[in-house]
Amino acid sequence: MKKIGIILTIAMLMVQCKKENHFLIDKNKIGNLESTTQVYELEALFASDSLVVRLGEGDFADSSYDEYLVYSKKGEQLLSIIPKEQHDSTATIDHVQILNTKFKSEKGLGLASTFKDIVDMYSVSKVEDAISVAQISIDELNATVTIDKKELGLNDFSSHKIVVEQIPDMAKIKTLTIWFE
Repeated sequence: MKKIGIILTIAMLMVQCKKENHFLIDKNKIGNLESTTQVYELEALFASDSLVVRLGEGDFADSSYDEYLVYSKKGEQLLSIIPKEQHDSTATIDHVQILNTKFKSEKGLGLASTFKDIVDMYSVSKVEDAISVAQISIDELNATVTIDKKELGLNDFSSHKIVVEQIPDMAKIKTLTIWFE
């Protein structure tokens, strides 16, 4: 009887760990989505969610790349997945934009994090100036985070060199993208 109880406890813990991993961000991995995942596998991976496919067609479409949008059954946007190759069901994933605060790294980084959270949890490898955002690279996660220039007290389109020290601790994350190798 004790063996059955132990086995059931272990099984329940394993199921619970799997459930938590659905929203875990790591290098080359988001939940069950990995760098080796192919486009044709997305439908099965997100069977309990809603997968919207937008195929790019170059100049005549909304975008020039394929995009796979994942929504929860409640209609919440979860992820935007971009494959490495267009119109290729065997292509692997290039990058994933996190669209929901449920997704977090093991250290707690997610869309609801601030710049202080980023520097407390990870090393910032690079800060780049883009048109309306500061783009921050985090090598440990192979991620880029953007922060709106307005959070820095700068106007859009300004070309000031942005350094880590000038980013306020409470600056909010605008986007979080995980790049797959």
